[in-house]
Amino acid sequence: MNSVYHIIVRRLSTQQNHYKLVVIGAGCGGLACASKFARKLSKGQIAIIDKNDTHIYQPGWTLAGAGLKTADELEKAQSKCIPANTTWIQSNASQVEPEKNLVQLENGNKISYDYLIVAAGIQTRYDKIKGALDALDHDAQHVVSIYSRKYVRNVYSALNNFRHGQAIFTFPATPIKCPGAPQKIMYLADDIFRKNNVRDKSTILYNTALPVIFGVKKYAAALMEIVKNKNIQLNTRLNLIEVRSETKEAIFENLDQPGSTKTFKYDLLHIGAPMAPYEFLAKSSLADANGFVDVVKETLQHKKFSNVFAIGDCTNLPTSKTAAAIAGSNSILVKNLTNLMDGKSDYVPKYDGYTSCPLVTGFNKCILAEFDFDGNPLETLPIDQGKERFLSYVLKKDVMPSLYWNMLIKGTWNGPGLFRKMFHLGMSK
Repeated sequence: MNSVYHIIVRRLSTQQNHYKLVVIGAGCGGLACASKFARKLSKGQIAIIDKNDTHIYQPGWTLAGAGLKTADELEKAQSKCIPANTTWIQSNASQVEPEKNLVQLENGNKISYDYLIVAAGIQTRYDKIKGALDALDHDAQHVVSIYSRKYVRNVYSALNNFRHGQAIFTFPATPIKCPGAPQKIMYLADDIFRKNNVRDKSTILYNTALPVIFGVKKYAAALMEIVKNKNIQLNTRLNLIEVRSETKEAIFENLDQPGSTKTFKYDLLHIGAPMAPYEFLAKSSLADANGFVDVVKETLQHKKFSNVFAIGDCTNLPTSKTAAAIAGSNSILVKNLTNLMDGKSDYVPKYDGYTSCPLVTGFNKCILAEFDFDGNPLETLPIDQGKERFLSYVLKKDVMPSLYWNMLIKGTWNGPGLFRKMFHLGMSK
């Protein structure tokens, strides 16, 4: 009886702040799901919690870094992206209490929900590298990164003004969004150096914390040929831990020999940003041991709290953190949550981990990597996507941004599965 009393008191005290569905995050995943539910639920039943007033097409940052796009054309006012029929709460979440169906905002206000979708994304943590922020802020012609709205604007100038010396591109020892991006900008830099006739005066290094250049064997083999042909030096199991901008030195830890370090001189350093879950999630009971929202990978439903689902970079889904993964999983989440809301058990396909990394390997060239949870290629086109192609480049540069703005965040793009079936005459997954 006492527990019932507390439930009634809580619902009454927060009645004006209660929603049937609360979505944390108005990025790609949050908007894709919210847009679908906005067509199912009545006005006033959906709240989207996100403080950002600008929505950014982050997959385009690689292109901006190479001068193929401007940073501004990758942005739109968030107010124009929030779906109609929803309530936008322009604040950050500061705490989640799934045991009580509550989300606390920065100002201390609490929002209660019947169902929750967590789509909070992941945060960059340049501060995990000693000296990195100081170098990015004060030596933008020599230390750059595409992984930030602020810093991406400096990348093309630095690449285009590079005249000689050693250029180092890094990949961190943390999960990151768009894990192909640190080498994509490297390949584009190689082309810029060649265009400017300085490649023969330059050394390019790719220092990655991973043991391989890419996690899927088919595409890794193709990329190894590319770095060989471009005369790029690949160094594995090296994690950037310090930047000394005064002496232009980058300090890397050898992950195979913990505690031992190696120092590289640089004339240009591109930092693949370390990333981490947001603290409010990592400290909550929604998180696994690594701070990511703990979901069933086939359904995107939380393993402990059945009325909670999650999508995108904030989850522990064992697949690459990309917009393509959200495209491949958002309809599955929405169908499973709709079943729960309606008390039904309609059939829903299991999420197979589909994701895509359009690996731009130069101007007008791209390897269109598509694969599943197990690293098996899951290619859409009836051609070998492991080869560099102009078509794949056009898809990355021109088609995918349009799909994102006009379909994905509006809840009408569920990935290329149907096209894959059609192109492969029904013989593909």
